[in-house]
Amino acid sequence: MPLALLALAVGAFGIGTTEFVMMGLLPEVADDLHISIPTAGHLVSAYALGVVIGAPLLAAVTARMSRRTVLIGLMALFIAGNALSAFAPDNGWLLAARFLSGLPHGAFFGVGAVVATTMVAPERKARSVSLMFLGLTVANVAGVPVATLMGQHLGWRATFLGVSAIGLAAIAALALLIPRDHSHAAPAAGLRGELAALRSLPVWLALGTTVAGFGALFAAYSYITPMLTDSAGYADSSVTLLLALFGVGATAGNLLGGRLADHSLRGTLLGGLVSLVAVLALFPLLMATTWSAALAVILLGTAAFVTGSPLQLMVMEKASAAPSLASSANQAAFNLANAGGAWIGGLALSAGFGTTSPAVAGAGLAVLGLAVAGAAYAVDRRRAPAAGRERVVATHVPQESEALHH
Repeated sequence: MPLALLALAVGAFGIGTTEFVMMGLLPEVADDLHISIPTAGHLVSAYALGVVIGAPLLAAVTARMSRRTVLIGLMALFIAGNALSAFAPDNGWLLAARFLSGLPHGAFFGVGAVVATTMVAPERKARSVSLMFLGLTVANVAGVPVATLMGQHLGWRATFLGVSAIGLAAIAALALLIPRDHSHAAPAAGLRGELAALRSLPVWLALGTTVAGFGALFAAYSYITPMLTDSAGYADSSVTLLLALFGVGATAGNLLGGRLADHSLRGTLLGGLVSLVAVLALFPLLMATTWSAALAVILLGTAAFVTGSPLQLMVMEKASAAPSLASSANQAAFNLANAGGAWIGGLALSAGFGTTSPAVAGAGLAVLGLAVAGAAYAVDRRRAPAAGRERVVATHVPQESEALHH
């Protein structure tokens, strides 16, 4: 695999760290800024809102720019947002800085996925995307715990300065390792062509699968701490280690999904969703003992992230004429899944269905994801004969015209 994928993974590592570290720093931020923890929780939402707005917007307006330049510019915006977070004087400024930090997130992964697939042979495309996403999953294993400890011992502002340093390292890696053939204007379709890609039903079905599939993950993962402490009987101090196990499972699932998807893209996606349904449906049983609860956390990460690179590649293939916007929109869909899944899991919890009910609600969302993926498969099968007939006509009509001419 090209060394340039390492540059994309470094950027993904920084983005993954800043996305998830705020959840572990809420008490420190709330205490320092003299706000409540629920108010501080809006900082998580501000970042997600930045991702949802920034992903399609930045991908669209940079459609005719060099992808290498776009990636470096997005990382510069990422650094600015995190540096401003470190020096924010109050909650209002910090909210704005977190929103700014989220803006480049989706576009970086979207454009980065396009660049990654152009640097490898066609049979290795999914693997290249999974290697870029490796930075995101490793962030959950190492980046977030280390950044959280840094914030607890040196202050939360030091965490965001540290993340800014990761961004600087990513810019250096991108400048050195991304091939020069990405330094000229990318063969993109421009803003109009990129927007036209979103008119395709298969693209929307792929995005819908992302929302439902990863919504299933976040319905359970958003409430994993009370499941582990109240149902499985773990002490609060053990939760950080268990969340690192989730990162291990996610890393394994991401690499496995990339490798399998290069052999069967749709088969890997459907298999991952079926596995996710099974894991989430078994959560009430698995959370009954400490050892099975730890296993459940690993399996959840593995089953969910097996589908990551197949979904990203499927969206890109359905919008092959203008993949950057659709690829970035998939990252916006991922963050909508984050918010929507947490909301649905919270409804199950508030209704009094029990501590593990968010996981069961997640299983229902995963079933919905399977249904949407099945609908996408049916649409593809229905369109395939029509596409074949169009190719036949395109091949034979000129021959007939030539015969008439002679």
